[in-house]
Amino acid sequence: MSDLFLYNSYTRQKEKFEPITPGYVGLYVCGPTVSGESHMGHARPYITFDIVNRYLQHLGYKVRYVRNITDAGHFEEEGREAEDKVATKAKLERLEPMELVTKYTNMFHWAMRLFNCIDPNIEPTATGHIIEQIDMIEKIIEKGYAYEKNGSVYFDVKKYAKDHPYGKLSGRVLEDLLETTRDLDGQEEKNNKVDFALWKNAPPEHIMRWNSPWGEGFPGWHIECSAMSSKYLGESFDIHGGGMDLQFPHHESEIAQSTVAHGHPPVRYWMHNNMITINGKKMGKSYNNVIKLSELFTGSHPILEQAYHPMVIRFYILQTHYRSTLDFSNEALQASEKALRRLWEAYEVLQKLQSNNGVAKDAALDEQVNKWCAECEDFMNDDLNTAKVIANLFEMAPVINGIKGGQVAANAISAEAYDNLRTTFKTYLEDIMGLQPMQVQQNNKLDQVMQLLVEIRKEARTRKDFATSDQIRNKLAEAGIQLKDEKDGSVSYTIE
Repeated sequence: MSDLFLYNSYTRQKEKFEPITPGYVGLYVCGPTVSGESHMGHARPYITFDIVNRYLQHLGYKVRYVRNITDAGHFEEEGREAEDKVATKAKLERLEPMELVTKYTNMFHWAMRLFNCIDPNIEPTATGHIIEQIDMIEKIIEKGYAYEKNGSVYFDVKKYAKDHPYGKLSGRVLEDLLETTRDLDGQEEKNNKVDFALWKNAPPEHIMRWNSPWGEGFPGWHIECSAMSSKYLGESFDIHGGGMDLQFPHHESEIAQSTVAHGHPPVRYWMHNNMITINGKKMGKSYNNVIKLSELFTGSHPILEQAYHPMVIRFYILQTHYRSTLDFSNEALQASEKALRRLWEAYEVLQKLQSNNGVAKDAALDEQVNKWCAECEDFMNDDLNTAKVIANLFEMAPVINGIKGGQVAANAISAEAYDNLRTTFKTYLEDIMGLQPMQVQQNNKLDQVMQLLVEIRKEARTRKDFATSDQIRNKLAEAGIQLKDEKDGSVSYTIE
C-alpha cells in the first residue's frame, strides 16, 4: 500500500500523512452556524470531509471526527453593539434562540442523512462550552496577548504578529490588513482595527448572555472552535478542515489564540475545500442564487429546472477534486444524474456476472482492468482525488457492459480481474464515496422530504407569506403530488 499524501493549506504543499498517535486520527471540521437553513455551499465541505473520514477508516485508522454546531457568537467585527447571527435571526422569526437553533440543527441533520454522510463521533455546541471558552480567554489574557475594554475582550493581533507568523495560513499580510480594514461602529475601543473579539459585552437588549469575569456577554466566533477542538482532540491534533472561506479570519484566528493558550500550534494538517459558484457567480443574496438544500431536493428555487436527488448532488461534488472550484448549473447536475445512473447500472450488472475460472483470453484487457483497479488507491492517496477514481470506474463500465452484451467475451478477463472489479466498485463507489442507489433512498426518504416541505409551507402561511406557500403547493402538483389541508390543521398528501 502506498502512503497517503494530503495537501496542507498551511505549508501549501502535499505532505505525507503521519498521525500524531499511530493508528489514530483526530479530525475537526467547522460545522454550520444554525441561524438558518443550510444551502448548496454547505453541501461541499460536509461531503468532502465525510470522504476524508471514510477513507481514513478504510485505511484502518480509528478516527475521532468532531464537527461543531455554532449556536451563538458568530458575528463579524461590528463593534461593541455586535449581535450574533443566531440572536438576530431568532428575533426575526419570533422564536426563542434555542428554539431556532434546534429547528435548523434538525434540518441540517436531515440533509446530512440524505447525503449519506456518516455522523461525527462528537458534535459539540458553542453554548455547551462557555466555561471552556472563558478558561481559554483567561489563559490568553494571562500571557499578555488579550485585553479587556468595557466588558469585551480582544486578541492583540499586532503583538502576536511580532513573534509568530500571523497570516501564513491565509496569505494575508498584517500591514495590508491595517491599511484596508474598514472602520466600524465601536472600533475605537480596540487597540488596533485588526484585533478580534474573544468575548463581547452584551447590551441590555441582547437575548443570549452568560456571566464571565468581565461581566455578562457572549463568546466570539473564533474562540469556540479552539476551545472545543482542544477539549475533545487535545492541544495538538491531526487534521482541521473547512471551506476556503474560513481561512481568514476564522482559522487564522484559531491558530493565533490556540498557539498562545497552549504554547504551540494546534494542528498538523489544515485542509480546505474550494468554493461552489452558481453559473459562474459567487453565491449571494444580491444575485438571488442562494439555493437552500430543501429547494435543491424539491426543485422549488427559481433557478432550478428540476428537483435533484441527494445522491446526484453528492456524485456531482465528487466528480471534481475538492480543491478545485465547482460551478453549479442545471446542465452540470443533469449530466451528473445521467452519469451516476450509467455507472450504477454497470455496477448492478457486475454483481450478476459469473466469474471466469480460467486464464484470461485477452491478456492486454486483463492487465488493463487490473491496472485501472490498482490506480484507484493511488488516486485516493494523492490528496483524495475522487474525480480520477470516478474516471477510472467509467473506464471499466464499458468492459462490464460489453461482457453482458456479448461484445466482450466472458472469458476475456481472469477470475482475479472479475474479483478485482467487484471489490473496486464496492469499495470506492459505496464504502469510500458513500453513494447509494437512487431509487432505494428515494422510497425511504420521501416521507421525510414531505414532512419538511409541509413544515416550511406551514411557517410561510403563519408569516402570511402566501406566495411561498402557493409555490410549494403548485410545484408539488406539477410533480404529481397533491397536498390536502385537513380541518384539524394537519396536511396530507397523495401521489398521482
